[in-house]
Amino acid sequence: MEARGGYGQFCPVAMASEILCSRWTTLVVRELLLGTTRFNDLRRGVPRMSPALLSKRLKELERAGVLVAVPNANGITEYHLTPAGEDLRPIVLGIGSWGQRWVESQLTLRNLDPSLLMWDMRRNLNPKPLPTRRCTIQFLYPELPEAKQNWWLVVDGATVDLCGFDPGYDIDLLVTSSLKSMTAIWMGHTLVRREVEAGNLEFDGDPNIASAMQQWLGLSTFAAEKRMVS
Repeated sequence: MEARGGYGQFCPVAMASEILCSRWTTLVVRELLLGTTRFNDLRRGVPRMSPALLSKRLKELERAGVLVAVPNANGITEYHLTPAGEDLRPIVLGIGSWGQRWVESQLTLRNLDPSLLMWDMRRNLNPKPLPTRRCTIQFLYPELPEAKQNWWLVVDGATVDLCGFDPGYDIDLLVTSSLKSMTAIWMGHTLVRREVEAGNLEFDGDPNIASAMQQWLGLSTFAAEKRMVS
């Protein structure tokens, strides 16, 4: 592998850090490990990262032997992890597990981002508890600016699409919540039932879909981790 330089130490920790510890790099690897392969989808997983910096980090990871960039059948470039990149899975997931266990919840809920939350919910959603027909679920975050208040998940079989604009389908369920409450549910800090009982979460629509929300909602990969701090 080609190191970018920086620490000037032969220690493997230092050499690995030269590749992985630049800003955003670990999060880009996280997205690749979660199955994202296309540039625009990677951007949705790191929405505050500029396209230019994402392109730079992808090229650095390619030079380091962590990924390969290959055109698909339609000529669109896709990014795939090499064996060296796949070998980072326990390391990156271990960092996330440590954060879930040991980082105070008020800190983890400080930087809220509706686009990232909804993208992860789309990625992890379990369609099995939902009707077999096409199902549309709208999320409303009233405290956000109007342009970021409304999001739609359209579930059709195993396909789940995320829309930041009205897709024009009948709404099966409207979920109204604060962004903080929904993020806390997704991260495993609380449960749907608790937020409903506290008045932080409201439903309007199909009661069966509403009652099954804890089952179909896409929780964080780390939600099952036992928290060691509150």
